Parts: sequence; structure tokens; C-alpha cells
Amino acid sequence: MGILEIFTKKPLSKDNAKARLKVVIEQDRLRISNDVLERLKNDILRVISNYVEIDTDDLDVRISQSGDDSPIIKANIPVKEFHRNR
Repeated sequence: MGILEIFTKKPLSKDNAKARLKVVIEQDRLRISNDVLERLKNDILRVISNYVEIDTDDLDVRISQSGDDSPIIKANIPVKEFHRNR
């Protein structure tokens, strides 16, 4: 292991699997198909991209439940820059 590897934390495959499983469980609880979630995500991105340039590499959009079991859309959408003069 090199010295730089000590300071850079790579996501573990178990962490990725755990995150994916959480998404699948939430979708199942809310009875939302992958197709609906994907269309919702694409629509959100299409609207936001009218105003900003989006970094799609680190994009995260998911639906979960609040404490009172109502659905919540959570979006982490990194912005590269704002569009000017639109």
C-alpha cells in the first residue's frame, strides 16, 4: 500500500451494496417501480438543467419516507455552473 492510499478512502463494495439495498427496500415500501423513479429523476434533471449545468457523475436522487411515513424526494445534484442570460 502506498502512502497516498492511506489518505484516500475508496467506497467499499459492502457500503455500495448496503446503499443500493436501502434504495430497493424504500422503493418496495412505497410501491414505486424503477421505471417511475427513473422518469421522475430525468424530469427533475431536465428542469434543473434549464438553469444550471449539472455534474451527472455524482448525482443522487432517491425517494424515502419521513418519520410520519410520507414520501420524500431527496436530491443531491452537484452544479458545475449557473447558466447566464437564459
